[in-house]
Amino acid sequence: MSAPTQQSDATPASDPQAVDLDAQRSLKGLPFWANPRFGLLVVIAALVVVFSSLRSSFLDTGLTLVPMQQDLSVFLVVGLAQLSVLSLGHMNLAVPRMAAISAFAMGWCYQHLSMPLALGLLVGLVVGAAVGALAGWIITATGVNSFIVTLALDFALVGLVSLLYSHVGDGVAFPVHPAGMTTLRNDTFSDYCTGNVCGPPVPLIVLFALAAAVLVAVLFRLSRIGREILMTGSNLTAARLSGIPTSRRVIQAHALSGALAALAGFLLAINSGAFSADIGNSFLLPSFLGPVLGGTLLSGGAVSVLGTLLGATLTEVIQTGLNLLNFSVQDLNIYIGLVLLVALSLDRVRHVLAERRGTRA
Repeated sequence: MSAPTQQSDATPASDPQAVDLDAQRSLKGLPFWANPRFGLLVVIAALVVVFSSLRSSFLDTGLTLVPMQQDLSVFLVVGLAQLSVLSLGHMNLAVPRMAAISAFAMGWCYQHLSMPLALGLLVGLVVGAAVGALAGWIITATGVNSFIVTLALDFALVGLVSLLYSHVGDGVAFPVHPAGMTTLRNDTFSDYCTGNVCGPPVPLIVLFALAAAVLVAVLFRLSRIGREILMTGSNLTAARLSGIPTSRRVIQAHALSGALAALAGFLLAINSGAFSADIGNSFLLPSFLGPVLGGTLLSGGAVSVLGTLLGATLTEVIQTGLNLLNFSVQDLNIYIGLVLLVALSLDRVRHVLAERRGTRA
């Protein structure tokens, strides 16, 4: 993937603003049709036309559009959780279980301490950030690849979550519904009217996902910490020689990933109506699909929050459309893989054509 929204040279300068200038020059030299975000928009629009033509219910607000926005909110935040460490060239295979352990902490606080909804969410975010920071610390202290560390952490958390729910939670879920949870789950802005003017049919939890996206975008685009994380991902040695506290940035990026995984677990619990042990089980693949389809580099040094949103939207449109066409689970997985492969192939074709025209990608 190319055409990132943020990009660092192989040997980043000590002035982080130089990174932004290079990225802007690169984007200016790239034709709009070769931009991965444009390609995703085209594919999403085409699929919406196809699915709505085959099933008119695809555009039904209550049946399809509102649930699709709820699911999209979860998977956007999941994608942002993975994007946070992809910025370093790392992977976080423990995103599903970070969400699960954080959801357990929130459910326990709601069930046994009767915490307000917002305070319980704060506890969950702290737990997720702490687990993520632990992963980052192990990586920096041992030098072991992030793939191995987070995979091992994922296995450890699988057992821990099971034990906690069986011994502390007295089952597989906390059925508690703190005040405000049902409202977040069921209400849209169209339920709130001023006179004859009502809001759009957008679920309330969409605000949580958009707030997370804005905060992550601001972090990587405008803050010094975000730029230094990208520079660390672009060239660790050069970043260290430039005076960047690379170990601290690695830990902070993984902590951010854990906190976002916790938020995704909270949103899924809101959608499902319970804080259960299976929260996060379906998070791993979507955590990579959104950012990678959207232009975030696996090698580090470049992220795209807008691209992650579009990548998550594409995945959700495909799943919703094929579900309405009554595809089986097995067929659904096959066709999702094929469509995503075509999308990635078309993206590569655009960049090859752009390179032949002498543009910088």
